[in-house]
Amino acid sequence: MKKTVLLLVIAVSMIGVSNTVSAQGKVGYISTEELIGSMPETEAANKQLQDYQATLQQQGQDYYRELNEKDSIFGLDSAKMTPTQKELKRNDLIELYQKVQNWQQSMQQKVQEKSQQLIVPIREKAMDAIKSSAKESGYAYVLESAAVLVGPPGDDILPIVKKKLGVGAATPKPAGAKPAAGGAKKQ
Repeated sequence: MKKTVLLLVIAVSMIGVSNTVSAQGKVGYISTEELIGSMPETEAANKQLQDYQATLQQQGQDYYRELNEKDSIFGLDSAKMTPTQKELKRNDLIELYQKVQNWQQSMQQKVQEKSQQLIVPIREKAMDAIKSSAKESGYAYVLESAAVLVGPPGDDILPIVKKKLGVGAATPKPAGAKPAAGGAKKQ
């Protein structure tokens, strides 16, 4: 009788431990950088950003050319100008010079703002796909593979999410597999 009760207690304990482990759910890993890089929208956004940057660079070159032209004209015509005209022209040149000097910084800021404007909808689409793929595939946790140094065994869900987005295969890498983009092996 004692043996039966002991076996029953052990069996109930094992079932309890088993339920606790399975209640935690599956763990998945993904490289969002790789996912976003594989999306066709990213290529279109990069092209749009390059065109924007080229336009800004052309505008900066136009400012520089205008400054050189006005400086040359001022050098040639300054002997014929009154002191007041010289002062006005010199102030115009100083203002244009400052515009040229500040253009590079302004251009970088504009490119960064445009980049953010273009990437936000792509990132949101990727995150929505990750969330719905995780839910559909029974993953309780999905971690960024590049940010996890040590973690529980899990699956690389990148192929599942790519399939959902229509950009790749659908076979997840098995638990314990090395993440694709620079993350360490999960243990």
